Amino acid sequence: MTQTDDFGFGTQIRKSPYFDATVRWGAQGFSVYNHMYIPRDFGNPEQNFWNLVNEAILCDVAVERQVEITGADAAKFVQMMTPRDLSKMAVGQCKYILITNADGGILNDPILLRLAENHFWISLADSDILLWAQGLAVHSGMDVSICEPDVSPLQLQGPNSGLIMQALFGEEIMDLKYYWHRELELDGIPLIVSRTGWSSELGYELYLRDSSYGDALWERIMAAGMEYGLKPGHTSSIRRIEGGMLSYHADADINTNPFELGFDRLVNLDMEAEFIGKAALKRIKEEGVTRKQIGLIIDCDPLQGPNTTFWPINKGDETIGKVTSAVYSPRLKQNIALAMVSVDHAVLGADVEVVTKSGPTRATMVEFPFYDPKKQIAAA
Repeated sequence: MTQTDDFGFGTQIRKSPYFDATVRWGAQGFSVYNHMYIPRDFGNPEQNFWNLVNEAILCDVAVERQVEITGADAAKFVQMMTPRDLSKMAVGQCKYILITNADGGILNDPILLRLAENHFWISLADSDILLWAQGLAVHSGMDVSICEPDVSPLQLQGPNSGLIMQALFGEEIMDLKYYWHRELELDGIPLIVSRTGWSSELGYELYLRDSSYGDALWERIMAAGMEYGLKPGHTSSIRRIEGGMLSYHADADINTNPFELGFDRLVNLDMEAEFIGKAALKRIKEEGVTRKQIGLIIDCDPLQGPNTTFWPINKGDETIGKVTSAVYSPRLKQNIALAMVSVDHAVLGADVEVVTKSGPTRATMVEFPFYDPKKQIAAA
């Protein structure tokens, strides 16, 4: 019996093809995302942050389960699922999209990959979009096939990730543009490689297309990255909050609409194509939102890890919103947070009270992202 055979809660939570490798390389704790284990602890989260922003980290993100959509009507079907206009999306391109329901609520905020004219992958955040898509297909009248393929992503992120990718694939990989992908092989291992990631840093995702190669792929990347300071790691709450990146179920959920998040650019209400939630989103835009996402600087001692509950935000005797994600940034030397507040109180520079687990404390509303707001690092 190996060290990992008796880990976990039963067979209903799936282990990734990289699970054993991450344990060998020091993973000490896991959480559950899309019904799978995801490494969340390789020791010190602050050191993980510095490894990411100074060198590079390799993360097991096989929890980004794929929904594969093929068939003659695949493009039309995918457009029905999202308010973002996909009419100019090319084969080989990736796009950040929102999936909305009939009320305009956000069900997921995935990355969409177009592998061929009628072949798409939806690389998921944490919700059951495979079931949603299969349900939509039943009565759609469209010629589509929807399944979960044998695909398991890894994220290679950080300023040295490009050097590591060159060591693995050669100089031609440097031609891969931000939010594009290509089909490659590494020592006979079949991959889709994209210039994407959940870190706000330069980075790549390697989509393994045969789970039997999981251990070999992990070890091959780690070996190539050693001279460039590559460390095993986990997605960094510090860096993603610095970058204003959403975490589904925390910063957005089924009751959140795109306009509350300032995602107007991801909604095209003028396109001819009908998508689910179009009428509701038209109404919401006309009437205006009642809540708005803002940034906060929280004035207290450094937070010891991210918040695990939604902290109330008060103005006088009135509760005006909630903190959705908060963390201490060692680079900015501040407690930073994303929050959802009443639009009437969303005033930059205004002081409010946040009720943390240690009690009430002062906070100030600010613009976000807190670092590299134009995403120049990731897109370089």
